[in-house]
Amino acid sequence: MLSQFSRLRPVFTALMLVCCFVATATAGTPALFSPVQQECSRIGHKLGSVSVRDCMNRNLRDTGARSVKGQAILMKEYLPLLHQRKPIGRVLLIGGTHGDEYAAVSIVFKWMQMLDRHHSGMFYWHVTPLLNPDGLLLHRPSVRLNAHGVDLNRNMPSPDWYNKTAAYWKSRGFDPRRYPGTAPLSEPETKWLFEEIRSFKPDAIVSVHAPYGVLDFDGPPVGPSDIGYLHLKLIGVYPGSLGNFAGIQHEIPVITVELPHAGIMPTRRQISNMWGDLIRWLRYNIPKEKTIKAYAAFDAITDRLIASSPLPRHNKKGQTQQERNTKAAIPDIPSPAVIRPEGPTLTPSNVHLNNQVMN
Repeated sequence: MLSQFSRLRPVFTALMLVCCFVATATAGTPALFSPVQQECSRIGHKLGSVSVRDCMNRNLRDTGARSVKGQAILMKEYLPLLHQRKPIGRVLLIGGTHGDEYAAVSIVFKWMQMLDRHHSGMFYWHVTPLLNPDGLLLHRPSVRLNAHGVDLNRNMPSPDWYNKTAAYWKSRGFDPRRYPGTAPLSEPETKWLFEEIRSFKPDAIVSVHAPYGVLDFDGPPVGPSDIGYLHLKLIGVYPGSLGNFAGIQHEIPVITVELPHAGIMPTRRQISNMWGDLIRWLRYNIPKEKTIKAYAAFDAITDRLIASSPLPRHNKKGQTQQERNTKAAIPDIPSPAVIRPEGPTLTPSNVHLNNQVMN
């Protein structure tokens, strides 16, 4: 009997080692695959100028908000250093509203590296490098829109939203890349952005896009004339855009940095010069008195915007004209059950295949 046990001992030992390995791996799963690590892994494998380590070293946190497909919206908070100084104001920095504007995400990570080294407490920052994770990370190639096929920069509340977004979309030939959605704030990403503005109350919002190669500004005058090699050229506001909602309606300065290329990063010197000019403008121009007054009426202003947007009439089948046009223009998008947050390989989306986009 003892001799038989001796012969089987290596088998039992191997089984015990396997059990211990499985138990250890299972116990470590929550930490290994946290939402931040999942998103940083996807970002690092998608963007050539941001590695997984670069993303993890920024110490982003999970906001708790989720995209249509369940991906985490991450943020970094640079708190006031009250033992050194009182901050001049609050700044919200946003990248990746459109998923195919790669450089608009990458440059925010570069600026976060600068903040990590030089945050002096002059401003209280909230930084979200990727507002639209589904558009960037769940398609090959990446797409402008979110997973519902909605342009997030047309989905914010603005006056007479239904009629004006429908008219603008019609003027664009019902381009599916500019579909505003079925209602203001219909998307989880824009709902989060709305609540972030409402709760954080930024004195300025910096939103990074591509590929116009200009500097745009909406809000109480006067905006910056130059940021690095980008020069001010007002491109106007659109129904449902962030500039319309925050800049025009709520009197929050909205600086839109339009990089020249969606897929090509500025040089290191250009990135640094842009950051220096941005900080100088913020230092001497916020907070604006109009912004402070408008925040006191934030909910009332929003209520007026919603009240100015009556629901459109429906036909006998219960569809609006906009919904009928949408059905013809937007391809079917897989349900959340098909595309998991783990991110299996997807076929290219036919919603958008061109990096040269308009905002």
